[in-house]
Amino acid sequence: MQIPRFPETNHPLVQPLFHHSDLELLTLLQQHPEQGKYFTAIFCRYSPLIYTIIRHSARSRIQSDYLFAMIWRHLYYEMQSLNPEELETVGDNSLQSWLIKMAGVTLNQVELPPVESINYDLQAAPPPLWCHLEIALNKLPPIVRLMVLMAQTFHWSEARIAGYLQQIDEPLTVEEVKSGLEQGYQLLETALPDDIRMIYLYHESYQV
Repeated sequence: MQIPRFPETNHPLVQPLFHHSDLELLTLLQQHPEQGKYFTAIFCRYSPLIYTIIRHSARSRIQSDYLFAMIWRHLYYEMQSLNPEELETVGDNSLQSWLIKMAGVTLNQVELPPVESINYDLQAAPPPLWCHLEIALNKLPPIVRLMVLMAQTFHWSEARIAGYLQQIDEPLTVEEVKSGLEQGYQLLETALPDDIRMIYLYHESYQV
């Protein structure tokens, strides 16, 4: 199974970070939670390694991509509290060794759903974007978040969303759902870090 390529590796916000050591990137990630480029740089540096570790653990490319994303999601949240001072630059106690170990632990804990129930697209939402989208989604008003999830995850039409909301005592018209979705997408984009928007939403800003 071929290891996927990630064009964000070539982004001008990410490329200059590759001269930083792993520990420097980890420290910057923790010191600047409002920025996503440091995690993106770590992801780009180690995504081939992590994908190599997991690619034989799933029966299909869809499951492999989903497992890969789940592991990086777990790594992102674990890195927030990882102490850089307890790590070494190289060796068994390096960030690379920690990533390999944590990937193995997560690999043994994640239960892969059947292919038909996976709605994740690795190319549409690489792990750094996915992690920050999740954080941004949690900032939306609950009803708006629900509408966005139904539209984007389950691909429901505005009419179907309105029908469902009416069943749970949220009587919104189709036009109100349409307006709510527009508001949700605007709020979602605004809630993303500026650099994540530049890296993932404005592809024309750099050449691969």
